Amino acid sequence: MDSEEGKSEIDRLSAEIERHNRLYYVEGESDISDRDYDEMFRDLELLEERFPEHATSNSPTKRVGGAPIEGFEQRLHEVPMLSIDDVFSEEELSDFFARLRKNLGKEEIPVTIEPKIDGVAVALHYRNGELDYAITRGDGTVGDVITENVKTIRSVPLRLPDGAPAWIEVRGEIFMSTKRFAIMNEQRQEQGLPAFKNPRNATAGALKLLDSREVARRPLDFIAHGLGGYEGDPINSVNEFHVVLKSNGIPVNHPVWEAIDYEGAVKAIREMDQVREELSYGTDGAVVKVNSIADQILLGATARAPRWAAAYKYAPEQVETVLRDITIQVGRTGSMTPVAELDPVLVSGTTVKRATLHNQDEIDRKDVRIGDTVIIEKAGEIIPAVVKVILEKRPAESHPYSLFDSIDGECPSCTSPIVKPEGFVAWKCQNPGCPAKAANQVKQFVSRKALDIDGVGSIVAEKLVEREMVVSPLDLFNLTESQLAPMNLGTKDEPRTLGQKNAVRIVGALEKARNAPLHRWLFGMGISQVGESAARELARLHRNFEEIANSEILQELKTFQTGQRKEDNEKLAQYEIASEVGPTVASSVLNFFALPAGQTFLQQLAELNLDPVSDNYAPVRVVADAEGAEAIAGKTFVITGTLSAPRGDFKERILALGGKVAGSVSGKTDYILAGDNAGSKLAKAESLGVEVLSEEAFESLAASASPEKASEPGELFDL
Repeated sequence: MDSEEGKSEIDRLSAEIERHNRLYYVEGESDISDRDYDEMFRDLELLEERFPEHATSNSPTKRVGGAPIEGFEQRLHEVPMLSIDDVFSEEELSDFFARLRKNLGKEEIPVTIEPKIDGVAVALHYRNGELDYAITRGDGTVGDVITENVKTIRSVPLRLPDGAPAWIEVRGEIFMSTKRFAIMNEQRQEQGLPAFKNPRNATAGALKLLDSREVARRPLDFIAHGLGGYEGDPINSVNEFHVVLKSNGIPVNHPVWEAIDYEGAVKAIREMDQVREELSYGTDGAVVKVNSIADQILLGATARAPRWAAAYKYAPEQVETVLRDITIQVGRTGSMTPVAELDPVLVSGTTVKRATLHNQDEIDRKDVRIGDTVIIEKAGEIIPAVVKVILEKRPAESHPYSLFDSIDGECPSCTSPIVKPEGFVAWKCQNPGCPAKAANQVKQFVSRKALDIDGVGSIVAEKLVEREMVVSPLDLFNLTESQLAPMNLGTKDEPRTLGQKNAVRIVGALEKARNAPLHRWLFGMGISQVGESAARELARLHRNFEEIANSEILQELKTFQTGQRKEDNEKLAQYEIASEVGPTVASSVLNFFALPAGQTFLQQLAELNLDPVSDNYAPVRVVADAEGAEAIAGKTFVITGTLSAPRGDFKERILALGGKVAGSVSGKTDYILAGDNAGSKLAKAESLGVEVLSEEAFESLAASASPEKASEPGELFDL
């Protein structure tokens, strides 16, 4: 067999094995024995060893995993991977439909209803029929590239059939079926290994492994449910998208119901509730989507979620158990949170041993006592909470619980006196050097949505504070590999060192974090009332921390009274400040920087030569006399074809000038930026009379805009 014959046979065997994989893992059928499949697989392995020049990265043999990697590459989503807003009642669902009718101007709105899979969100990018890369949701803007791990999942096709779209980004969930999860846990227990708590955690943990050979041993599966980027024949509806998935051998979420109004959707949701326990995977809700892609584009999206979809959450499962004790957790702001220690019980597929009691007022309201038999549920099916006490089962010797008395009025972490500030429901530790506060501040600072310091999890953060290597988050930047590597993560009797490899990883992540944008630093600082969205808006309004600490915008906003509108204030109207930043946030931020802790933070930044800057600074919209910016601001662009730089670069420039970027061409499209091999999007644009821009024409248009007067970022539509 010569090289050409070898290539032909490799291609034939690869295609045949992929066909059998689709039959077995996607369609639940098989027309070949296990032995014949194994022999075919071995033949392919031998041929690839003999003719390595013809072995591709998407060969079926790669599903067994490859050599470990050093770490995950991070990549920008070509179309932001938004979340879906939850609704928790039929009344809220009715409101959702009312908004659809108002915004679309019609009574009947076809929708699809499908199960909400309890898995890990991922996007698979196929180009020219080949799996190009796979990426996690991450923060919706940037995710981890986990291609090698995803290749081990048998239900994920590595190649699509002939005639596949030039580019299709398939979004879905990676999960473990209930049955295969149970089998895996049984096997682990037989091997003396700890069992996983639930399928979702086991799935998330598997995808974080750097050794894809280990991932291949986990029973992972994949189901598609959404479309991101796309280049191919027009897809006009969710139904048509499902047809495209099926024709390309990609697993499709099912069953799927259809309705044309609220009443039909409610009927479908109720039917799903009756059958969802029979599904192979866990689910906690139903996703309702507007069927028409054109209507989806018209409805658009907020900063975090599309307006054309909603996730109806079923009422959580409630279970009875006994509350054995109440312990106290100290948060990053010093707040004391009472936690119920429970007899272990299975709730919504997870073994629950602890549940939040929130605060003393909540304990008093529910009259919760140690020894009580209580009803617990997973709030939003995520955080366990005590719902109520079964009074008829209360022990005769029980007595009311007092948080203050249980800890003798002292912080359990540092023994400082605790206080309850006026207007607050939580008891607090006010000691700035409290170890528990410091550890939680570090956890916030290094979290994924903040500075994303790989290698510093809860245990490492706690040990850094416990070993007095870190007092405040900025102390992390003074750590060296030689300090970190020998750090004991265990106990004196059972030591466990961090190790050189992890130390190198942490120091590298800290060095990378020096260039993180301002909004990530703001979120990581944990300033009261400043969440992720508020941090982004503050970064839009200010260049750096110095501007924030001395902000005239926030000083003006701080004086606002309830009921006043920012638009009516002459000084603030020009900034069009989002609702996430109001008087409360302004006061909290200014108060922080006025306190010694805030001044120390700024001083430490200067000593470390750190000056985080905004990557979305655009406080004022473009003025009308900036011709180029006026032509871009508020306009909708579609980008297609091969350009001189990645499409993401052009997308960011359009957003910075106030434009919008959509994933497909419609009557609402203003411009299409077309490079080489533009394909069907260009044809559709020309048929609709959309103005076509070459790269040179776009550069001319963008160059005429005033960079000093760039607008706030525009919108991205996730289709």
